[in-house]
Amino acid sequence: MCDLTKFLSAIHHVLSEGVMNRQVRNALASGVMRSITVLVTMFIFVMILVLFIKSAPLLATKSIAELLFSSSWHPSVDQFGFYPFIIGTLAVTSLAMLIALPICFLTAIYVAEYATGRIRGLVNSMIDLLAGVPSVVIGMWGVITIVPLVRMVGEFVGATTTGYSILAGGIVLAIMVFPSIISVSQEVLRAVPASMREASFALGATKWETVKYVVVRKSLAGIVAAMILGFSRAFGETIAVLMVVGNVARVPSSLFDPGYPLPALIANNYENVMSMPLYSSALLFAALILLLVVATFTVLGRIVLIRLRRRSI
Repeated sequence: MCDLTKFLSAIHHVLSEGVMNRQVRNALASGVMRSITVLVTMFIFVMILVLFIKSAPLLATKSIAELLFSSSWHPSVDQFGFYPFIIGTLAVTSLAMLIALPICFLTAIYVAEYATGRIRGLVNSMIDLLAGVPSVVIGMWGVITIVPLVRMVGEFVGATTTGYSILAGGIVLAIMVFPSIISVSQEVLRAVPASMREASFALGATKWETVKYVVVRKSLAGIVAAMILGFSRAFGETIAVLMVVGNVARVPSSLFDPGYPLPALIANNYENVMSMPLYSSALLFAALILLLVVATFTVLGRIVLIRLRRRSI
């Protein structure tokens, strides 16, 4: 009896130690993952802080209003007006999204709801291939194909243009955001439960009515998220756009005029101004503007998503 008691006591001790060890390991793993999550979350704030500190020399000599709304860009005499670059960035990005969104939305609906398995696999393979094409290759293709096409269109409508323009940049940028928006949108559409489609069909709805009033309505929040992702990708794209947009530091008055987006400004000049502190500070301020705009639109998109989800509940 005494031996049995000792044996049971030993088993209890071992099990207790095992439970404690598991609890310690779980607590340690949870703490490590929490710390990593905090670090990743704080990284964006660290980036903003560093860029702000590096932009301080420029901000100490120029007002924010002068920097954002002045069109005078003459670094040799310390004139840094970012207005043409901001307008160029917004024009190219907005045009790209206007071109890309309807194409991507309709493509995602077809692939997710109408295409057969073989066609779906082929289209997705082509989309993945397009996503893997380097930016410089798309830029070269734009120079060879899109720029001459824009020049021909400009001549047809009576506009004087070299082809290197806001329109060329918008078309190239739209092609670059196709893969991300289409992939996310079709995954969201396919995630809608089949029971909802079957219920719609049972009520006499057609295929298109089911897609329009059930599938799209249910997945609207995810589609908005895909659009936000595409916008973020488009806003910061550099190489392909700077190869076709013209890179002229003036406010464009039409789609056929050249532009100069902020990413192109940074990419073209930063390596050459390391010995010019104020010019370097100006380019880092341009990077800060880019980061803040993308962060602002991401936060606004998240607010929209939350409201859409609440409405769908």
